[in-house]
This record gives sequence, structure tokens and C-alpha cells, in this order.
Amino acid sequence: MAQLTIRLDDELAQAVKSQAAAFGRSVNGWVVDLLSAAVDPELEDTEARRTRARLERAGLLSTPRGRPRGARPDQQTVSRARKAAGTGTPLSTLVSEGRG
Repeated sequence: MAQLTIRLDDELAQAVKSQAAAFGRSVNGWVVDLLSAAVDPELEDTEARRTRARLERAGLLSTPRGRPRGARPDQQTVSRARKAAGTGTPLSTLVSEGRG
């Protein structure tokens, strides 16, 4: 069996340990399963979808911080975002002014 040594910053190492613990797994077992899922071929139509599908199938898909998986923003947040959308400088202006 091969061994692999990697260097991680302290914050990433702690996040990996936390995720492994959240799944009730050892760090080594969780990382091995994560890497296996990342290289297992799937018939999804984009690389991002293939990776996400593999991670989800392996039970390794992490929940974004601060938001439960599948949760959508409330209507007020969506409404504010819609109002703010399109209120900035148009891309065509930025490009024509050489700022793009």
C-alpha cells in the first residue's frame, strides 16, 4: 500500500479533521474516500457535476457554511438582490473605457 504526504495550512487541516469527525470517520479514511470519489468516472455532462455527483454518492459532499444543504435564501434576500442587480456600471461601458 502506498503512502502520500501532503502539506496543508493549519486552517485547512482543521477543516479536514472537522469534516471527517462530522461523518464519524478517521481523517485517513475520509480523505481516501474523498480522493477515490474524485477520480471515479461518471457520465455527468460537466466536470463540476461529475465531481459533485461522486462526492454526494460517497456521502462526502460538504454543506456550505452557515446554510443547510438545499436551503434557499428567503424572499426578502432574493428581492434585495434583484433590486441591486443591474444597478452598477454596464459591462459595455467598462470595456469601452478600458476598465474591463
